[in-house]
Amino acid sequence: MWFIRIISIVFILHASFTGHAQFYDEEFIDFSDSVLLIKEMSGGFMLHSAGWGIEFRKGKNVNAFKKRILEFDLVEMKSPKEIRLINPYFSNAKSYIYGKLNNVYLVRAGIGQHHLIASKPYWGGVELRVLYSGGVSLGLAKPVYLHIINLVAISNYYFEYELATERYNPETHFRDNIYGRAAFLKGFDQISVHPGLFGKVGFNFEFGAYSTSIKALEVGATVDIFPKAIPLMAYNEPEYYFLSIYFSFNFGAKYN
Repeated sequence: MWFIRIISIVFILHASFTGHAQFYDEEFIDFSDSVLLIKEMSGGFMLHSAGWGIEFRKGKNVNAFKKRILEFDLVEMKSPKEIRLINPYFSNAKSYIYGKLNNVYLVRAGIGQHHLIASKPYWGGVELRVLYSGGVSLGLAKPVYLHIINLVAISNYYFEYELATERYNPETHFRDNIYGRAAFLKGFDQISVHPGLFGKVGFNFEFGAYSTSIKALEVGATVDIFPKAIPLMAYNEPEYYFLSIYFSFNFGAKYN
């Protein structure tokens, strides 16, 4: 009799466990986290020690621990010596950066890898990867144009002011005769191109709540090197390289 009772209890427990397990499998357990999504695409915004930038990245998982990436960046490079001024003798004068010869932008295209250091727990959290990449860096130097105040003689005793838009020349343009900055598009037809190379290292912290989405913070350092120096500020040596520390936020999706 006791044997039959034990068999009955075991059968009931087994049936109950099987029913609950099936219920959780169908309703609550998300098996998508156990699937390695091979491809991903993301974009983001960047702040770095010499300006700002935007980035686009496409990746492919080689395995669960290594990811190969293709990336593109567009960043602005500023000099730490930049000072914004305004002509105090005119109430409607526009601000400008005194001594700046060119607005410099870098277009980067490179390849690299992410290596997993700490994986994300199944309940969520942060995944940590170390990254490195390198490739081509194209420096674009757009000349700075300013509105310059010129005196026009009307008679022997009468003068008028006239505004002229001129490319900044440190030999003839000073704080007293600079009215302000010209339109941003002025000078685009005179952009000089400076081919170079770049290298990047950093840490990527991914905290997306879902396995199919990307939300990540990244911090690292980048160096851009050019064989032909880029003139940035007057009375300073042209720049052969730019070293910057960056912080970026990326968002995107993973897919197969």
